[in-house]
Amino acid sequence: MNLFDLDHAGLREFFASIGEKPFRAEQVLKWVYHHGQTDFEGMTNLSADLRARLGEIAVLEPPRVLSEQTSRDGTVKWLMGFGGGNAIETVYIPEPNRGTLCISSQVGCALNCTFCSTGAQGFSRNLTTGEIIGQVWQAARALGHERNGRRRITNVVLMGMGEPLLNFDAVLPALSLLRDDLGFGLAARRVTLSTAGLVPGIDRLRDAIDVALAVSLHAPEDDLREQLVPLNRKYPIAELMAACQRYVSDKHKRSVTFEYTLIDGMNDHPEHARKLVKLLRRVPSKLNLIPFNPFPGTRFRCSPPERIRAFQEIVMAGGLIATVRKTRGDDIDAACGQLAGRVLDRTRRSERLRAAAGSAQ
Repeated sequence: MNLFDLDHAGLREFFASIGEKPFRAEQVLKWVYHHGQTDFEGMTNLSADLRARLGEIAVLEPPRVLSEQTSRDGTVKWLMGFGGGNAIETVYIPEPNRGTLCISSQVGCALNCTFCSTGAQGFSRNLTTGEIIGQVWQAARALGHERNGRRRITNVVLMGMGEPLLNFDAVLPALSLLRDDLGFGLAARRVTLSTAGLVPGIDRLRDAIDVALAVSLHAPEDDLREQLVPLNRKYPIAELMAACQRYVSDKHKRSVTFEYTLIDGMNDHPEHARKLVKLLRRVPSKLNLIPFNPFPGTRFRCSPPERIRAFQEIVMAGGLIATVRKTRGDDIDAACGQLAGRVLDRTRRSERLRAAAGSAQ
């Protein structure tokens, strides 16, 4: 049993199942997430007998860091491996008033969004809870979780590789550990789950835990969105917006962040901006405009800066809060949409893309 796979409630159940007092869970959580301790022998407020028994029946194994790269702008990217040849990427983005960690929930992604490097890699498998929360643990250890009295990781976003709501049962305990005072103790608004629009998962999330929601929208109308986000064929925009309205009907969940990648000549015209204003007026929301970040083999290009500014001006004039996300870490392929890792692709999508690229040459 890898105890990184268990949240607070799960760890209490584990100790009860082996005949121990459930409060041992609180002791272990403090050692692991407050002190970075993964050796049971170092948990000195546990009895010697319990430490020995835990050494026989349990482990504390985070993902293994295979490499670390630092961008010229201070962004850090880790390649983390799980055996079997698979690896994911985790990114830390430092800013003057906060530090955001972008973590992954799957090895690859099954959704095949056409503008995303992760989607082009195909899909291998879901990550376990321990492999998800272990990314945060490894990053915190590498960065020095607190330095000079300041927390290095202030925000965590599930915006890395994979669709988190397709791995709900493993993601939920990881979210719980991010929120738990005995875990990383982050406020609800500082933990964000990003989805491509899995409507049933949005409803499950609303009922399960208080975290911020981000939705990868990228188009204001169904025909265009289906070209960029194939999931839209199953959950069209009207259904998606209804789910977002249900999500913010809970008084604790005040708004939804909509992500909109601007692609040259595709979704960046003034008419798209005006349609976006009309669409988002129905939901308390913020809009994140993301300049497209290229990756090998893509046919798309980033919108010119003047078109991005014009798009932003139109949506802001329509009453929306809209910010343009600054591209970070693009020199180490750590920018939004560029994460690739190493994926043993069960879908054979990456094989087909390579064959298509070869035939086109």
